[in-house]
Amino acid sequence: MQELHEAPLAPLTTFRLGGPAARLITATTDAEVVEAVRAADASGTPLLVVGGGSNLIVADKGFAGTALRIATQGFELDGTQLELAAGEVWTDAVARTVEAGLAGIECLAGIPGSAGATPIQNVGAYGQEVSSTITEVIAYDRQAGETVTLSNAECAFSYRHSRFKSDPERYVVLRVRFALEDAGGLSAPLKYPETARALGVEAGDRVPLGQARETVLKLRAGKGMVLDPEDHDTWSAGSFFTNPILTAGQYEAFLERVHERLGADVTPPAYPAGEGRTKTSAAWLIDKAGFTKGYGTGPARISTKHTLALTNRGAATTEDLLALAREVVAGVHEAFGVTLVNEPVMVGVSL
Repeated sequence: MQELHEAPLAPLTTFRLGGPAARLITATTDAEVVEAVRAADASGTPLLVVGGGSNLIVADKGFAGTALRIATQGFELDGTQLELAAGEVWTDAVARTVEAGLAGIECLAGIPGSAGATPIQNVGAYGQEVSSTITEVIAYDRQAGETVTLSNAECAFSYRHSRFKSDPERYVVLRVRFALEDAGGLSAPLKYPETARALGVEAGDRVPLGQARETVLKLRAGKGMVLDPEDHDTWSAGSFFTNPILTAGQYEAFLERVHERLGADVTPPAYPAGEGRTKTSAAWLIDKAGFTKGYGTGPARISTKHTLALTNRGAATTEDLLALAREVVAGVHEAFGVTLVNEPVMVGVSL
């Protein structure tokens, strides 16, 4: 277990932003993770768990506590059952399942970060969510002081949310178990229209696994959503805001604002979200509120490839990024009466 003091956190995040941690521990086994968490809790030291750093916004002043970087490894396949250590690189794990001919997470290719972060955020893209394949999550329960196994139902998954996200100080994910599908080398049925169109098939069709993965990677790269150190559009956390889910009353009020601003013939994106709720597109809202691709003149700007990504152009600070985020939130609310919610986790800062 490696320990450093006043260690820079910016290199451990995809934004490449944030000050140092008072103490940085790198754990390579589950036992080391548990030991570090217990020690921090016993001493009352603030704890920041770091995986791939793709969903973190750290304050410029840094973190006055222990940052625990989870670097555990483990990829175990037993038939169609997969167990991943929390520190496994997610995009590499997806590639290996595709190579093994197993379907279920192929459309989650190219998503940066670690396997342990996927259940926390209920990671999803291109018609797939990890909640549809996760069977169990093994985690250290800081409240009980023991390692526990949580079933899919106990994880309380919903859109970009979970039990872990609603109670972020309680659990540290150690391992994640999945049930995948052997469909004879074919993908799961395609649910996302953009993916189906790119592949020249209909929604609900299956395609060769490798073809599905490569298509998703190309779609993501075209939006700056695949990490590339030379491309500042990828110095981001991917989608910065979640898609708003509106009640029936909120959606009616939203439609009125859309028609007032853009014309009676304009219909915003709308998707059923259960219980009389409607999900709309944060990217559409941002664009129609006047924040187009490449918006900004400072060191933090909207991606030139996708309006939902806020980016560090190379010399930004966390405060530069937050100033842009606040401007976007205020502009969208003024235009449409909808309040955007950030997807990345804020450490020592807030919108």
